[in-house]
Amino acid sequence: MTKKDHYQFFALNLLEWFNKNHRPMPWKGEKNPYLIWLSEIILQQTRVEQGLPYFLKFKAKYPTIEDLASAPEDDVMKSWEGLGYYSRARNLHFTAKYITNELNGIFPKTYDNLLKLKGVGTYTAAAIGSFAYDLPHAVVDGNVYRVLSRYFGIETPIDSTEGKKQFFKLANALLPNDKAADFNQAIMDFGATQCAPKKPSCKTCPFNISCIGFNMQKNDILPIKSKKIKKRERFFNYLLINYNKSVFLQKRTKKDIWQDLYQFPMIETIKMVDALTLEKHEVWQSLLKQTTGKAMISKTFKQILTHQKIWAVFYEIEIETPITEEILEQMGLIKIEKENLSKFAFPKIIDLFLKEKTLSLKLF
Repeated sequence: MTKKDHYQFFALNLLEWFNKNHRPMPWKGEKNPYLIWLSEIILQQTRVEQGLPYFLKFKAKYPTIEDLASAPEDDVMKSWEGLGYYSRARNLHFTAKYITNELNGIFPKTYDNLLKLKGVGTYTAAAIGSFAYDLPHAVVDGNVYRVLSRYFGIETPIDSTEGKKQFFKLANALLPNDKAADFNQAIMDFGATQCAPKKPSCKTCPFNISCIGFNMQKNDILPIKSKKIKKRERFFNYLLINYNKSVFLQKRTKKDIWQDLYQFPMIETIKMVDALTLEKHEVWQSLLKQTTGKAMISKTFKQILTHQKIWAVFYEIEIETPITEEILEQMGLIKIEKENLSKFAFPKIIDLFLKEKTLSLKLF
């Protein structure tokens, strides 16, 4: 069998599998580039099960790209809350405004022009191009890496420059130009269900006779990554300051995790510290130096991100004298009614605290 015949065999059998194992999703078969783009941005680094309700929510709340473009940024961030990787939401909003205002609401129709959109890389451009316009560009995501590395027995690390080029070239060589959309959807579905990351269904796989990874008993190690992610540990101490029926928030504006989300005043330390140590910090001193109110400390909360592990403790403090306007302005704080907390977008770790509100240790 020639290489060309082998590639055709793979593509035809994959499409046949797809016809029998089609997973109905609200974005499948969609030709509206806005909704395709929306689904692809939501599903970046997100499981389908988690992303589905967000797609339906965004589609209902922002049915057109003009609706999304005209929405306040805080509303978009609140709608995204809990989905993580918040730069996607910022890019989504930025691009919606760009297409609406600069391109008269018309999505680019070529692969190269799609790549010019903020937040759109080679994978997303290929997905929009093939699904909306039948352009012959292959998608290459985690599912595709996994399927191709196993079937063809490729041990080149997928996180290397060489590997990325090799898989990109192979995926496009396999792509039947007249069925780009079906092939792209098929290989992603196949990787998500049949050739799953753990416990792939090799015994019922239509490719098990010709799959190199299966026959060489290497599917448990493929695909190969060369780099191990070392997670940085960070320690956040949040001050939930109650004054009458109000609390104080600040927006994360620096280029760091959770940019543009809200939080309570926060003190970051290099390790977990006790309350007595925290009281000496300048932020505590500025906000709470003269307070005579009661304070409680929460249990420790944890959130694991791709490159970071966050530990957080919440200090809930009742104050009897107001914080001065000068201090509020200096620290970028806003005072809101406690009953309005649900209107603001918070990082997941703060949401966990607000849902549990588990306070245990009295400070003073």
